Amino acid sequence: MNIAENKKRNNISEYIIHMYQTEDLIRVYDFDMEQIKKYVIKHIPGEEGEKEEISKWYEDIMEKMKVEGIEERGHLDEVQSYVTQLSGIMNELKESDKSFQKIYSAAKPHIEESINFSNGFIKEEVQACLNGIYGLLLARLNGRQVPEEVMTGINTFGDVLSYLTYKYKQKNFLNDN
Repeated sequence: MNIAENKKRNNISEYIIHMYQTEDLIRVYDFDMEQIKKYVIKHIPGEEGEKEEISKWYEDIMEKMKVEGIEERGHLDEVQSYVTQLSGIMNELKESDKSFQKIYSAAKPHIEESINFSNGFIKEEVQACLNGIYGLLLARLNGRQVPEEVMTGINTFGDVLSYLTYKYKQKNFLNDN
């Protein structure tokens, strides 16, 4: 099982962020599979057969991105369907789950600030949380410091996503049995 499938099975929020990173990586290398093999896949630990499987996975993602017309920006419909599912769970929990209501209450001002800051680009609360966590990942990859006041909001995003991921997994486990 590859990294993405493992994340999808065990932590849907991590899977979504991993896929965002994969889409951006493919764009950075201009959909050039040879460069992806040279600069990405070559550095992934594993046997040659595993690396061939990973190469095939990247090729499949590239093809889906081209078919969906998201070569320059945007996310795969398949990935965004999970965001929609998490949004549905969030809306249910806001009405019915006291523990989540407390977590959401702490995050709400930061979510609203993020949505307002996006000038209409972000409309969904879950998307705001995912973008905040992904932005933190990108900042760290680029060696940038994140101000403490920003980290406060990002930490609340992580709390929201952790709870939603737990409920998502719980719901899907029950559906599988």
